[in-house]
Amino acid sequence: MPASKLVRPDIEFRDSYLEALAEYHAEGAYDYIDYSRVRADFAEFVKQLRSDRFAFHRPFQDWVEPVPETVLWLIKDGIYIGTVKIRHRLNWHLEKWGGHLNFIIRPSMRGGGFGKKILQKAMPVANYLGIDKALLTVAPGNRPAIRIIEFCGGVFEDEPPETERFPARRRYWLDCT
Repeated sequence: MPASKLVRPDIEFRDSYLEALAEYHAEGAYDYIDYSRVRADFAEFVKQLRSDRFAFHRPFQDWVEPVPETVLWLIKDGIYIGTVKIRHRLNWHLEKWGGHLNFIIRPSMRGGGFGKKILQKAMPVANYLGIDKALLTVAPGNRPAIRIIEFCGGVFEDEPPETERFPARRRYWLDCT
């Protein structure tokens, strides 16, 4: 049985990615990604994700400076498992509420150790991109993600409180060297 691996988004994984996107939508995640549009033109979606300039997440783009990011998918046995986004640098918003690394595992695959795998595999990629210490932020109540970050060596820094515009976040630093 082959090991899981990080790959650049690719049309080869269309069906399993679309299944995962439906799972994400069912739990309220990635709701800003239009399922119908992605299904209709998956090649364009993949092209945008692979550009490193395209910030497909929703960081209030109209008033926050965009930063380059690399999007990678965790794949096992030809099946999409999860996504990790590596932001090449931080802006003021990411310093408090976003961080360098953001990962998500599709709901049907959670609990199988894939969160640890995706983060461990992303660390050398972040280092290759020039990130020695990566910031990760997580909702204070997301115990599974906190356990993953701490297991991988994340060191807790602080927990900025909720504001009118932004939720509370726990901030961790992760050595990627």
